[in-house]
Amino acid sequence: MLYFQLVLMAGTVILSYHFEYTDTFPVHNQGFFCYDSTLSKPYPGPESTSRAPPRLLYPLIAILPILTILVGEVTSVLIDPRWKNRERVIACGDCCFFNPLLRRIVRILGLFSFGLFCTVIFAGAVQTVTGNQTPHFLSVCRPNYTALGCVSHIQYVSTPQACTGDPDLIAEARKAFPSKPAALGAYSAVYTTMYVTLVLRIKGSRLVKPSLCFAILSPSWLLSLLRVAEYRNHWRDVLAGTIVGSAIAVFLVTCVLNNFGSSSSKPEEAEVPVQDLPRHPVPSLPPSSTREKVMGFCPQMSPDPPPCLVPVTPDVLIPSNCMTSQV
Repeated sequence: MLYFQLVLMAGTVILSYHFEYTDTFPVHNQGFFCYDSTLSKPYPGPESTSRAPPRLLYPLIAILPILTILVGEVTSVLIDPRWKNRERVIACGDCCFFNPLLRRIVRILGLFSFGLFCTVIFAGAVQTVTGNQTPHFLSVCRPNYTALGCVSHIQYVSTPQACTGDPDLIAEARKAFPSKPAALGAYSAVYTTMYVTLVLRIKGSRLVKPSLCFAILSPSWLLSLLRVAEYRNHWRDVLAGTIVGSAIAVFLVTCVLNNFGSSSSKPEEAEVPVQDLPRHPVPSLPPSSTREKVMGFCPQMSPDPPPCLVPVTPDVLIPSNCMTSQV
């Protein structure tokens, strides 16, 4: 099973590399309307000139969750005394032996990395299939409206040779839906927020954990707004990317990691031997003589009254439980 997981992880890395840095999967050539104002925004420049460039965005997406998880796990081991009673080495398959803390960290961070590559693959696959344009698509496409015969705004152009601009910029401008940076930012933020909410135990104030979660989620929201403000994505693109990244994070945490609380990740409660349980004295019954004295002071319940005979007819008498008064 360990080798299968390694092969699966290597497959996701290779596939995400092909979607991100190669043209192995050609983008769908989607048409456009003549003089479409929603696609005529000015070209904001390459991604490196953005206020959230890839050299800053991707390290933050990967490093901040890793640091948060490492600090949280080490702190929980130092604070929780139950970890001292755990076994020192755990066998993983037939070849590897891990410390319980190392095994838990590898499990959480390994699944985080797997989800990160899955987000890249899913977003890249949808972008390739749909081919939706960015708000600045016509600025890099530079169509010749006269040669295309555009006379109205409702005329649809689907000719592959309609664009005369740079082919690389045109191919990138066709990868708008969903927004990949928004999807990666949402995945990283939601995964880290769920870890802080479900694992960390912060005492002293009820506002520390919500404030920490809000601080983790805020950069993801600001990134989505920035993509729209710079005309790199439509609002629906960043919304779809946020939903995709959040859904992948929630699925992995709840269905695969079991809310970070599987039986192998939490220390078991120390079992208390039966002989060490506190014994409470059992009240003993009083002697028979004492019971008789006590029962003597208690009034006895009168038995059922004797049956009386009520004449029904002059010759027949039947028993009855009625009480007869004597005069």
